Amino acid sequence: MGRDRGRLGSARPARADAHGGDPVTTYRTIVADPPWRYDTTRPLAGSKRGGAEYQYPTLALAEIAALRPPAADDAHLYLWATNPLLFEAREVVTAWGFRYVTLLTWHKLGAPGMGFYFRGDTEHVLFAVRGKAPIDPALRVSNHFAAPRTGHSAKPDRFYEIVEHVSPEPRLEMFARRRRVGWDVWGDEAPPEAEARTQVPLFAEGAA
Repeated sequence: MGRDRGRLGSARPARADAHGGDPVTTYRTIVADPPWRYDTTRPLAGSKRGGAEYQYPTLALAEIAALRPPAADDAHLYLWATNPLLFEAREVVTAWGFRYVTLLTWHKLGAPGMGFYFRGDTEHVLFAVRGKAPIDPALRVSNHFAAPRTGHSAKPDRFYEIVEHVSPEPRLEMFARRRRVGWDVWGDEAPPEAEARTQVPLFAEGAA
């Protein structure tokens, strides 16, 4: 389903890997870029023309927090959040059963961004862990990366390179806008590609 919230209640977790391997029911690495809904009664960067509300259906904080990603007992979570909603994103991390660790920051190269107070030229992703999921010291990289701006909400390839370098398989991307080789995806904005893996349904708390 993607950024349309209408089918959350009836979705089911994935049962099999599209490449014919062992069934995949939980993931050791999860990337999520939720369609955050802004409080339109207060001015926030990106909440007017050109913001998420004008690009795709959005979800309220409670709706995002109610999702239950199919995470393994020991797992990494990368949760993208817009600058005005970093505190709300921390609530989602906890609701999903993870422990917040640190931030990764994308420095957006190119034309200056929009903003009511400062121009938004950065975007952050919260890194969180569940269980015992350290990163090998030999693999550690900077928590800051620079990459050109992309289409609305799309994330740069450099981010995925970092995730694939430090975080284990199997990997799932929630609210995916495109498919990537070696990843399972959940989100109908991701166009079908023969070399990509299966599209993975997600399920909300209380789904039968």
